[in-house]
Amino acid sequence: MATHSAPDSSEPPQPAERGDPEPAAESPNPEAELEARSAVMHEDPRFHELRTRLLRFVVPASIAFLSWYLLYVVMSVYARGVMSTEVVGSANIALFFGLLQFVTTFGIAILYSRYANRRFDPLADELRDELEGQPVVPGARKGDAA
Repeated sequence: MATHSAPDSSEPPQPAERGDPEPAAESPNPEAELEARSAVMHEDPRFHELRTRLLRFVVPASIAFLSWYLLYVVMSVYARGVMSTEVVGSANIALFFGLLQFVTTFGIAILYSRYANRRFDPLADELRDELEGQPVVPGARKGDAA
């Protein structure tokens, strides 16, 4: 027969005596687990494809825009005669080049958005869901019903 003795008043009450749930057996740190999964994800061929898709757009677009911008700057410095040629009224070529810089910036942003929605985001969503441990529905986009 087991007898229960009253707890010694000099000891602090144990979790079970206070009505607290038992502490979980050493659970792994969620951040360390995510970091480990992230390291594995970097070796995944889909991740390499994702990086390739990103670079396939970003590098040529960056080179094209920087070249276009440098052409504007160099012509403004060294081809003042050409840049000061009036086209319409007092609006000269330099003014149109400057305005076209804004048009180019917005154009690249729109093209990137379309490219990302079509070629980048679906794979990125799939990899993120897998990394975060959410169920993966192949071919589904964020917001689509599963």
